[in-house]
Amino acid sequence: MLASNRVTRQNSVIEDNINLEQFLKISDYEDTVRQLDIYYGMVKRQLLRYQSPITGLFPVLSTDTEVGSVRESVYCAAAVWGLYQAYRRIDDDRGKSYELGQSAVKCMRGILECWIRQSSRIEFFKKNQCNIHALHVKFHLTKGDQIYSDAQYNHLQIDVVSVYLIFLVQMISSGLQIIYTQDEVAFVQNLVYYVERAYRTPDYGMWERGSKYNDGTPEIHASSIGLAKSALEAINGCNLFGEMGASWSVVYVDIDAHNRNRSIFETMLPRESSSKAVDSALLSTISFPAFASHENVLYNETKRNVVQKLKGKYGFKRFERDGYKTVLEDSEERYYEKGEIKEFDGIECEWPLFYIFMIIDGVFKNLPDQITEYQELLKALIVLDQHGDPKIPMYYYVSQDCIEQERLDPGSTAKCTPAGDALYLWNQALFILAQLLTGGLLHINELDPIRRYLPSYNRPRKGGRYSAFQAKPSVGTATDLVVQIVLIAESMRLQAMMATYGIQTQTPHEVEPVQIWSSTQLVKVYENLGVNEKLKLKGRPSRPVGSLGTSKIYRVCGMTVLCYPLIFEVSDFYLYRDMALLIDDIKTELQFVGKYWRLSGRPTVCLLIREEHMRDPQFKKMLDLLAMLKKGYCDGIKVRIGRLQNLISSSCVEHLDFMNTLDLPEHTFIQFKQVEHDYIGYQSLTDVPKTIDCEEVLQNCVQHRHKSTADIINILKQTENIYVSCQLYGFILNREGASYRINDISVEEHIHKLYHLAGSRRHWATVRYASSLLHHNVDSISPFITAVLVHGKQLTVGVIGQKETVFDKPLTPAEIQSVMYSTIQLYDVIQAVLQQEVILYCGRLISTDPDLFRGILKIRVGWVLEAMKLYLKVKRSSKSLEEYSPYEVRQLLYKVLSINEWANKEKLTPLERRKIEGCLCRVPRYFYNNVWDVMLRTPEGIKVMGNVIPQQPTISNMTRSEITFALLVEQMLNYIQEPEYRQLVVELLSIVSTILARNPELMFQQPLDLKQLVEDAAFMYVKDQNLTEESVCVLFKVSSMTSIGYLARAVVNTVLKGAKLIDDIENESHTCKIS
Repeated sequence: MLASNRVTRQNSVIEDNINLEQFLKISDYEDTVRQLDIYYGMVKRQLLRYQSPITGLFPVLSTDTEVGSVRESVYCAAAVWGLYQAYRRIDDDRGKSYELGQSAVKCMRGILECWIRQSSRIEFFKKNQCNIHALHVKFHLTKGDQIYSDAQYNHLQIDVVSVYLIFLVQMISSGLQIIYTQDEVAFVQNLVYYVERAYRTPDYGMWERGSKYNDGTPEIHASSIGLAKSALEAINGCNLFGEMGASWSVVYVDIDAHNRNRSIFETMLPRESSSKAVDSALLSTISFPAFASHENVLYNETKRNVVQKLKGKYGFKRFERDGYKTVLEDSEERYYEKGEIKEFDGIECEWPLFYIFMIIDGVFKNLPDQITEYQELLKALIVLDQHGDPKIPMYYYVSQDCIEQERLDPGSTAKCTPAGDALYLWNQALFILAQLLTGGLLHINELDPIRRYLPSYNRPRKGGRYSAFQAKPSVGTATDLVVQIVLIAESMRLQAMMATYGIQTQTPHEVEPVQIWSSTQLVKVYENLGVNEKLKLKGRPSRPVGSLGTSKIYRVCGMTVLCYPLIFEVSDFYLYRDMALLIDDIKTELQFVGKYWRLSGRPTVCLLIREEHMRDPQFKKMLDLLAMLKKGYCDGIKVRIGRLQNLISSSCVEHLDFMNTLDLPEHTFIQFKQVEHDYIGYQSLTDVPKTIDCEEVLQNCVQHRHKSTADIINILKQTENIYVSCQLYGFILNREGASYRINDISVEEHIHKLYHLAGSRRHWATVRYASSLLHHNVDSISPFITAVLVHGKQLTVGVIGQKETVFDKPLTPAEIQSVMYSTIQLYDVIQAVLQQEVILYCGRLISTDPDLFRGILKIRVGWVLEAMKLYLKVKRSSKSLEEYSPYEVRQLLYKVLSINEWANKEKLTPLERRKIEGCLCRVPRYFYNNVWDVMLRTPEGIKVMGNVIPQQPTISNMTRSEITFALLVEQMLNYIQEPEYRQLVVELLSIVSTILARNPELMFQQPLDLKQLVEDAAFMYVKDQNLTEESVCVLFKVSSMTSIGYLARAVVNTVLKGAKLIDDIENESHTCKIS
């Protein structure tokens, strides 16, 4: 009886609980419906009311009935879609969910249709990324026509296309049908090509103005690159038809383009661009909607930087000295006058938009304190419209009568809102999303179905046939990433010989039915991706496939294919002929793939061993490398050598299904051919006939330059020296042209023969001379120049003493070739290719070892070569620089850049060290900031070799930490032709800065004449040491401790002669604090 009572009682408790839960669920449910209906009303009144019924676009402001803006439209569509996602939880939404979803679809399709009308632009843009070919980002609101010409408005804003692609994928993943036809699929694939090169495309950015000077100059923006990187990640392998899709509705991404965008984006952070050290645009890049970096250190540093420098009481400034919408800005003028941005210092408008971004960021990152802080700040700004809906003003500005007060005491004045009732739709759209998230009506997984907010390795695994960003990063986490290696020998003879050294290889026949391809064949395959006759769209531009792309196995038209990397291509340029360089490149390649692989499945690298490698004197080193790889490691990266058939199952396999829909003739693609021999022959390296290194003396033939062509041909017949022959053919080439015939063969063909002969003899000076005459270009040099630029450096090329060309923005290979051969070759034939070599090595080194370039702002390639020549002189080398192999030149470059590590050990004299450092124009940390501080105390400016940097307007137009100011000072130093003198002036400016910092009362009344100061210091040194030599050269040879003492004395004497002091210190020189 007791037992049954107990059971009954227990049942009643359970039933009570169930009833209570059901009651709570029902009341929660009713509350949810009520709240959603409130937001539905807001969305209808504040967003959908202003959506064009024809194009589906939204304006920037609710009062605008003409201009539809793509960026604002995407965010409005996102808010409408967010509410659609929230309503899907409800059983009966009375048709609201469907309406919201279709409104978002209409907007996304409207944008797509506007862009499809401009498809011809995409084709031009793929070849030349510039404003005149850019897709427009503003259209007529109702007609969808172009509304501003390229001359009237800066349409090149890569972030807009990227944010469109991100939300397109998000919405398709949630089940919306946005893309309808194969034509549209092809177009979206071409949008991917459009954003792929963001890393090297200067654009006008999120604020539509480019550089902060607002002078019409585009620049590389971290926010654009970050959004492009996220868009590429999101859309890779996405089926645009959603669940209903076929194999031909899948989008493909070049994984190497993605990686370049990723590495350059992460390199630039926390900066936004060269003119903007900090910018609020980065908030939407590092957090919602892009989540472009999952490196916590970078994310936190960038966010902290933005908050510290731009946050105000009414919102965030967009960037420092932003004049947009301030009372001092002349709204009639499109661009600013030089120096005008100084006017806006401290009175920039504040934008509440970023408070909302910070609230959403707080939700995704689970930071309740941050959410509360910004909700409180935002609450104070909200006003209610006539419907009682919250409205957030577009911006807050400093009124005319408060400007002086605001400048004196930043943040002390009350700011004003713009007049009128216009709604800023971007604000309202984000506000609705923030409210849905913080109110628990929308889960972050519903706003981000593809889980951009999670690192790639924590996202739900994609099933299926297409590659996905899934792998763990290999930095900072325990990873099991193994780089798989397949060794392919060109012939059975080579295979047999390698086997005697215990190295098992496979021949192309042995790996069948898998085919080995050159990556150039893969480029041809990809040329068919995104082709559309109706829209006149061609496929992927003929860009080389990079190291990550060649580490996938491909299924193409029923074939299984593995491509060997670019480093094994036989190219026009001579670098591939240097075995030591190839060995170094193989190590770099494996390191790179191991470090940056982010796809599911392992990377598989094909190492191709050719017979010509076997004849190289360095081939033994190649065998040593392969023996090391066999042990399973390559400089800390795990590797596994195996038979290709055994490695396929664990590889990353990419199915190129788009090829199945094309009518291509059979055998369109060429596979790598096995070399057949009757005799299997060589058993060991001692049997192999080696190429002999040529030891000819370099003779300069300049004395023959002006002889007649007939005389030069006679000299050619008599000489055996290939370097002499090459120069002589060069004289004829310049005079008679490439097709002039000697012995029935054109001059160009003669030079080609010499080029190959010199290559086989490893006579590098002749190889370089011939290569330059043939106008060869380093393969894929553009990414290396871009790598240098995004590390905040610039490059100049040119021969010392002649005109230099500055590379301050990415260039196309054709532009680079034109510069190399028009500015360098006229004065020095070999430097036209040697400088390309150095650019390539600098681009590689700066990516792997950026500290080598610390203190160097402008890499002046001509001067870098001079530093290498000086080092060879110090080491008493009998060979000139051009005679060294490419690998040795790379080692020499590393040597001079790392001078600080070995100068003392190798007992460099102060003069030698100053010369090398002066060639590099390397300066101490904070040097340019210190020169700025000196400028503030020298009203008459700083004088160098007769050139003056005036104090005004320099300090009005620029800011202390600006790259433009540093470049101005670097240019000034470059007026000094002797590198050792240049380095001494760097020491001098550092001393002046220290003295002024310790003596705040000092000012220079006269121009600060650096040459005079050096001469004064030298004079004192000569006098003290009783020397007869009276030139400044004496100071170049003394230790830095000695030179500092004399330079400091010279500075103090100058100060005491003509300085304006607060106290009278002429009789008390000891009060000037130097020590």
